[in-house]
Amino acid sequence: MTLPVIDFVTVRTVLVPVNPPHRTASGVVAKSPLVLIDIHCEGELSGHAIVFAYTPIALKPLADLIAGFSDVLAGEGLSPVAINQKLLKQTRLLGSQGLVGMAIAGIDMALWDALAHHQQLPLHRLLGGNVTPVKAYGGTGYDGELETARQAESWASKGFKGVKAKIGYPTVAEDLRVIRAMRAAVGPDVGLMVDYNQSLSPTDAIARLSHIDHEDLLWIEEPTRAHDYRNTARIKDAINTPIQSGENWWGPEDMQLALEADASDFVMPDVMKIGGITGWQKAVHLAEAAGKQVSSHLWPEVSAQLLTVGSTSHWLEYVDWWNAILAEPLVVTNGYCDFEAVAQGSGITWNEKAIERYRV
Repeated sequence: MTLPVIDFVTVRTVLVPVNPPHRTASGVVAKSPLVLIDIHCEGELSGHAIVFAYTPIALKPLADLIAGFSDVLAGEGLSPVAINQKLLKQTRLLGSQGLVGMAIAGIDMALWDALAHHQQLPLHRLLGGNVTPVKAYGGTGYDGELETARQAESWASKGFKGVKAKIGYPTVAEDLRVIRAMRAAVGPDVGLMVDYNQSLSPTDAIARLSHIDHEDLLWIEEPTRAHDYRNTARIKDAINTPIQSGENWWGPEDMQLALEADASDFVMPDVMKIGGITGWQKAVHLAEAAGKQVSSHLWPEVSAQLLTVGSTSHWLEYVDWWNAILAEPLVVTNGYCDFEAVAQGSGITWNEKAIERYRV
């Protein structure tokens, strides 16, 4: 079958309010700085993707970088893997992490979306997956004992099977009060996770985690620096609660290094940082070979479909940080993702009126 030819790429930037602002031990996300990518192909075919810039400072340079790839893409056939290899080759001396990696991943996600539309399939069917239940958890910020418990109860009342809290307070006693307030709010049947956002030193992490090791948590996420694989492995071996990591690994190469160090019990790649959908597929094969269960970080629309592909899928992290600009945000019913309504593509469709409202 002859593949459509790419004509051009357009990018737009928006700042979407996060309500309530998402607080962590490492900073606050009050607005989502997003680059919206549209890849246009012959025959009015197009593919869409979202890139999360984390900070408004990075929004313009990231958008400019993505737009700069337009000339490279124009005239290419719609082959995501081949184009991904071409872009990685062209940026080899520069490196494919940071803004470069985010740009390439965003392009990759838009290409896969376009290809799924071309094949008239939802993304998960294009990749060989099935409509299997994907369980989701909601998240609370670094909001103190009472507010964290209130938000946890709200997620549980909506049917979510798990809730994750940001912790890393000045004392372990405060961490414990937050965890126990959450448990009291949601009851015994909802899974609880906590996330330190890399805020502890390795020595402090072992001492602190030993105090929360008996709180019946599903996992403890990123207690120390994400790329300190040796010390993260040391922390993992020192406590019984599973350690979760992966959202800050750049590409399958980082995951390979982490797996070789046995740095975590579970893995949770971020589809943007891991290299887009092409990088995610490589990462999942590595995780399956290592026997690690795979959860997702952000991008619930795309990640929900990706988690139907592979044998070790675990949890979907659900966030609504950019629902406002989507025509059809992902639906979660009784704690499980419902994307049967996605007839084609990755689930990214635009609410153009909202985009104009938040455009910068």
